[in-house]
Amino acid sequence: MTEVLSGQDLIDAGVKQGKWFGRALAAGNALLDKGGSFEEAIAVARGFAPPPPALPHASGTVPFHLNIAAETPDEQANIDSVVLTMTEMMRTPVVRAGAVMPDACPAGPVGTIPVGGVAVSEGIHPGMHSADICCSMAISLFPGVAPAALLDAVHAVTHFGPGGRPRGQQMRPPAEVMARFEANPLLRDIPSMAIEHFGTQGDGNHFAYVGTLKSSGVTALVTHHGSRGPGARLYGKGMRVAEDFRRLLSPETAPQNAWIPADTREADEYWDALQAIREWTKHNHVVIHDMAAERLSAKVSDRFWNEHNFVFRRSDGLFYHGKGATPAFDNWAGDATDLTLIPLNMAEPVLIVRGKNAANGLGFSPHGAGRNLSRTRHKRMQEGRTDAEILAAETKGIDARFFSGVTDISELPSAYKSAASVRRQIEHYGLAEVVDEVLPFGCIMAGDWEKEAPWRKKKQRRQEQGIGRS
Repeated sequence: MTEVLSGQDLIDAGVKQGKWFGRALAAGNALLDKGGSFEEAIAVARGFAPPPPALPHASGTVPFHLNIAAETPDEQANIDSVVLTMTEMMRTPVVRAGAVMPDACPAGPVGTIPVGGVAVSEGIHPGMHSADICCSMAISLFPGVAPAALLDAVHAVTHFGPGGRPRGQQMRPPAEVMARFEANPLLRDIPSMAIEHFGTQGDGNHFAYVGTLKSSGVTALVTHHGSRGPGARLYGKGMRVAEDFRRLLSPETAPQNAWIPADTREADEYWDALQAIREWTKHNHVVIHDMAAERLSAKVSDRFWNEHNFVFRRSDGLFYHGKGATPAFDNWAGDATDLTLIPLNMAEPVLIVRGKNAANGLGFSPHGAGRNLSRTRHKRMQEGRTDAEILAAETKGIDARFFSGVTDISELPSAYKSAASVRRQIEHYGLAEVVDEVLPFGCIMAGDWEKEAPWRKKKQRRQEQGIGRS
């Protein structure tokens, strides 16, 4: 009678049961069918067992580069929080190096990579590029077009706020992008969302900024947004895949730092999905720029773009995660130029920089100005003045617009770090070289759309009517 290797045989051999048993038993029994011994079959099956759980590094074992300095007490408090969370994040077993940019600020529980953080790892960490996958910047030049005309055109064609475009205003991404979605198991269930959200910019700190080049006076459009609903959906799936591996490979690692091992089918599928989302996001910028050009019957003379919430793989085989950090190393992508964009705030220039691949920045530069205070604390500090008064004081000389019609004071210049300080630190730490600037004319942002949201108005009416009171 032919011997058969069973799960109980593996358990009796001292092996802990797991999902891998199926593949292990198949391999072991295949060996038995070829005449191998029972002991050899057990040995083959053992080879499928996962490695022992990886323990987090001892605190401080893996250091990181700190490219940020404090000039005020609030900045020092912010840095202290960033260092605390970065130190904990660096305990992740597969993380090999880290860096902090001048615009860094905490984002989430202690141990979560901060905005302005860089992490180099053996695996892919969805939590280290954030839910806003491929949040990015794009610039197009419009020679001969007046800034006011371009701002009006962009306002007419773009879309800010939650969700996607309403039916009748939706556009289809390029066929090759949709084909990539259909071919990837992580994306094939969201093509309708890819269409609905195409040509939209979302909310928060995303914007459409119009200005003129300092070097030539040519009018420019700069947009800032990420992958919208499709990227958020992929992020959720990636986090679930990584969590499955975390429970198996390193249960003591913080869930937000879970990783997908590089040598797995899951990593290949997720990596491919990231590239498809990146392509969708690039076209999402381009379609807004092209619609503005079409409305003006104008031509775009030049454009480029770069992401700052993404993961890159370099020649050393490691994964370089930038969360609110802009690649500044050569050939960081097939469509990369040697220039990238760093916005500061709506009333300040957008910097056009050339990366320096600084070792202390692990090849990255900042993505913007960052915050020292939370949105809530910033708003609290503005009490005593109306939103209109605050807006007028902080946007003097520029055409600042909010798509929802309601000012969001947490996106005004005072909500961000000092632009001059960030510029000084970029130079001091040798992270990038400023080669030109887009001087501000005007800016469009989503605004505080929640203030007038139907659910909020309904709740307010219920409160006024005394409904639900005890």
